[in-house]
Amino acid sequence: MYYPRLRIIHPFRYLERYPKFLLLFITFLVAYIIFYSNEFSHFHDFIVSLGYSGTFAAGMMFSYGFTAGPATAIFLILAEQQNIYLASVIGGIGALISDLFIFSFIRHSFADEIRKLSKESIVRYFNGRLPGKIKQYCLPVVGGLVIASPLPDEIGVTMLAASKIISTKAFAVMSYTLNTLGILAVYLIGKIIG
Repeated sequence: MYYPRLRIIHPFRYLERYPKFLLLFITFLVAYIIFYSNEFSHFHDFIVSLGYSGTFAAGMMFSYGFTAGPATAIFLILAEQQNIYLASVIGGIGALISDLFIFSFIRHSFADEIRKLSKESIVRYFNGRLPGKIKQYCLPVVGGLVIASPLPDEIGVTMLAASKIISTKAFAVMSYTLNTLGILAVYLIGKIIG
């Protein structure tokens, strides 16, 4: 009788192939430990002592994939100590500054690669299949949804920077609104679980 050989999958093989995802997972794990562990009570006290300047710094961290987890933990810690509406506005300003940096960097530094990417066969395939109006707004809508979600803002900002219909001013309004609403949602969760 034939028994198929089982392939043993080594987890370290995936760690070698996806080190950035591993690092991202570790940042979320650290954020979880910081928020829930009683051993970090001194850190909690330090965060609270920073007041709204800590909220602003956490807002700046909220936009980057590798620091979004710790920033979320900081917002959760501060939720019981601050006015959540004012804190969301201040955190949104910090996130906006980070997003504007990413937006201008990608729009100016990656312009040549964005043009090359638009000529790839898969992009041309979808470009030819989508109706004009949907095609024009698809990238900005998906990019906005990514910014509003817990996914790294870099992905959504890159989509918006590649869009020809989004000006820097429109991006700033969209980024600030979506990040502020996202931070407010985190603060509301912090109030509920705190």
